[in-house]
Amino acid sequence: MSGKCRKIMYALVVTVFAAFLWMICCENDRKVSDKAIGETTVQSMRSGEKTVSLEQSDIPKIEIEDLTDAFTVILQYAPKDMLAGCTVDESFLMWFYAQYGRDAVIHIAFDVLDGGNDPDVWYKETGNSIHVLWLLYCRDSGFGQHELENVYWMQTAAASEMVFGFAGDINFAENWYTTEYMKEQPDGLRDCFSEDLLAQMQGVDVMIMNNEFTYANKKGATSVYGKAYTFRADPQKAELLEIFGTDTVTLANNHVYDYGKRGLLSTLDVLDQEGIPYSGAGRNLKDASKIIYYVMNGRKVAFVSATQIERSKQYTKAATETEPGVLKALHPEKFLKIVEEAAQNSDYVIAEVHWGTEGMLYPDQSQRHLAEQIAQAGADVIIGGHPHRLQGAAFVGNVPIAYSLGNFWFSTGTLYTTLSKVTITEDGTVKLSFVPCIQQNLTTRILTEPEERSDFYEYLVSISADIGIDVDGVVYHKNADDYPAGEILYDSDTSQTDIIGMADNEGDAIDIVGNLREDR
Repeated sequence: MSGKCRKIMYALVVTVFAAFLWMICCENDRKVSDKAIGETTVQSMRSGEKTVSLEQSDIPKIEIEDLTDAFTVILQYAPKDMLAGCTVDESFLMWFYAQYGRDAVIHIAFDVLDGGNDPDVWYKETGNSIHVLWLLYCRDSGFGQHELENVYWMQTAAASEMVFGFAGDINFAENWYTTEYMKEQPDGLRDCFSEDLLAQMQGVDVMIMNNEFTYANKKGATSVYGKAYTFRADPQKAELLEIFGTDTVTLANNHVYDYGKRGLLSTLDVLDQEGIPYSGAGRNLKDASKIIYYVMNGRKVAFVSATQIERSKQYTKAATETEPGVLKALHPEKFLKIVEEAAQNSDYVIAEVHWGTEGMLYPDQSQRHLAEQIAQAGADVIIGGHPHRLQGAAFVGNVPIAYSLGNFWFSTGTLYTTLSKVTITEDGTVKLSFVPCIQQNLTTRILTEPEERSDFYEYLVSISADIGIDVDGVVYHKNADDYPAGEILYDSDTSQTDIIGMADNEGDAIDIVGNLREDR
């Protein structure tokens, strides 16, 4: 029997099973027994008195006396917001009943009658959001198998939170400073980073890296003509990503196309072979536009990425319906629609964007404008890169933004950098935090001395606006109602201030990509 036939047979079996359960519910479970269901005590559902009814402007008088009534209420009157765009039908509800029991169905129905429209009611009842429940249903039933594409089921270190890690620019390119230095070290790449930093990267639940180069063999590889910097790494170098604990890479940058179409396709093949998902570039526009979903702790989190670079000379080709390339956001309409789609199909959206101007310490107007658009489209947090400098943090409404994470391991200059973390807590709070780091002498380490850490945070708030940072590096909006003023150690001015301390340690001696000028 073919795979397609097996899926059809499985779907038929599930349908028959659902119908069987439905008959059982209707015939043998007509009355819901007197019992407390969560915080709602349902009296009279078995006594003959039908007192459970609510009058709503858009809902007729409904009385729930059995599961049939509960199903009817959910199917006919549950608002779209509560269903979060999922196709909740009888088959889904029968699966839901089989998995979570009668009480869960009744609770959902009562919430509808109470005028509820919060999709989080499903999570509170089952420990899974409606988006995750839909995925589980599709997986179990055989229906909607396309919904399971680009979905990664992850384990978390803690049941109370999900932690995503992000690092700035790395470079494995041949004949580049970082790679040449790595070759000289007894333990290779591991000697280029402090042990505590690697441990933190490996310890987050999902680690996402910016792959600021292409993987291609030297033979037959030709760089893009006229480009100042082109980066090609030996395909075997992809194995090094494991040292960082890499789960996903973003290819939405201005260097993944440095060796043209052939180089990009080679990069995609190498990452596929390593089993590392990628975002922001692909074999065609559909591939480059795909949304990556992570399922953890009963929540579904979407990750999307795009590049605004280049702005003038188009060395990096945009993906088309038939040709490989990157997902461009210079004209962001396509990307904003992807963000909207991600928001409709997940509980949270993380967007990463390659934008800004190289060598700049502050976000420019185009970054700030695009950040507003991405936030309005539904992103919950925004991570940026490209300037080769650490830029400040900010908020658009309640959406935290890290405008640029800078060079993580890329250049010869001494520059501040960071391991940035996005933490989503059990109550749904989204937090952006920074681990203070420095790239110096072609190595990257966590700043551990109190004075070093203080200098880092003072620098970060000096290039930010309207934020505070607590002892754990968590960024807070100064205008937020829950601003924990007593916990804030560092507090930015409302206007960006002059840079002091270790911004660019060598000052004018560093070029736009962070290298010492005298070394070039």
